[in-house]
Amino acid sequence: MLLRNEIKMLLLGAGESGKSTILKQMKLIHEGGYSADERDSFKEIIFSNTVQSMRVILEAMESMEIPLDDSRNEYHVQTVFMQPSQIEGESLSKEVGDAIRALWKDVGVQECFRRSREYQLNDSAQYYFDSIDRIAQPDYLPNDQDVLRSRVKTTGITETTFIIGELTYRMFDVGGQRSERKKWIHCFENVTTILFLVAISEYDQLLLEDETVNRMQEALTLFDSICNSRWFLKTSIILFLNKIDIFRDKLQASPLKNYFPDYDAGDDYNSACDYVLNRFVSLNQSEVKQIYTHFTCATDTTQIRFVMAAVNDIIIQTNLREGCPHTYTREFNLDYFIGWSTGGYTIVDGWLREELYSFQDLFFVFDLFGGNASGGIFLHLSYSLICLEISSHIHDHHSQRRF
Repeated sequence: MLLRNEIKMLLLGAGESGKSTILKQMKLIHEGGYSADERDSFKEIIFSNTVQSMRVILEAMESMEIPLDDSRNEYHVQTVFMQPSQIEGESLSKEVGDAIRALWKDVGVQECFRRSREYQLNDSAQYYFDSIDRIAQPDYLPNDQDVLRSRVKTTGITETTFIIGELTYRMFDVGGQRSERKKWIHCFENVTTILFLVAISEYDQLLLEDETVNRMQEALTLFDSICNSRWFLKTSIILFLNKIDIFRDKLQASPLKNYFPDYDAGDDYNSACDYVLNRFVSLNQSEVKQIYTHFTCATDTTQIRFVMAAVNDIIIQTNLREGCPHTYTREFNLDYFIGWSTGGYTIVDGWLREELYSFQDLFFVFDLFGGNASGGIFLHLSYSLICLEISSHIHDHHSQRRF
């Protein structure tokens, strides 16, 4: 049973869609980030991710018959293959660091990496390889990006609690692989909002657990079942079309049309985004349920901060229509309308700069709160300033942000 002012948010989506990364972002944004001890605890995960990613490439080179460009790197290949699947220790050995560095420069390894859609490679492989000089230092301590990009398969159910104003969010992350989905039903009761993540960059990849199934097709099937489930007839659904940075980079080299023949707009990024969005939103069979969508890069803390502020707005709007406690409105006014960011501009201005809302959307929200007595003096004092802000951005804020 949920307490007053408590939001139960369920993170759903296929494996490797970015759910756990969103949880880490919530800790960075709302819980003061990671302590030195907590960062230190990620070192072995990062070492393992780095070494295992190189092992995956080397194994793929064998099966794809791609030779090393420099035969002297064969010694480094053996070094990588001798490492255990889980790297332990306070630092990465010099021998392993040298091996990763040398192999990453090899032309054959680079060629195999460019064909990574043909096998299962961690999205963060290039990031860690490019950072090997820093990661291999004896006094290495992971930074925020290192932590965000670390990958451990989620099994079971992970709950994270954080507070925004007077609202307490209970966010549940459950494993996305097929074997984990039977556990989802245990989280379905009293769900306020579903945050469904899709890695849109995986349109040309196959499932880890079934290499006959396209990952995007799997995500579409899964979203269809959740969106139209009897469990969630009155539940807000927010769709994060995630990994847009990777999606943009691979469109030209791997045409979307090769995997979705009805797409005919070439490698144009915006057209491809529209196509994918429409494929998902069109699955909604309800005439009254609205799917709220955002294009996201879950490793971008600045963007996720703004997007989650917009998500908070959606939750409050929805609950207001259903007669939830007025404290939601008060907190929204205090924290999001007249709050100030570290950049020296208001949150509303930030939203507009980031194109998370159009000015029409914001006027709708203001009108909604303007008719609610609980809006209080804070809303009325800031209303004219907010309208002025919106007017100043009226010429170039007609759509959601796409990077």
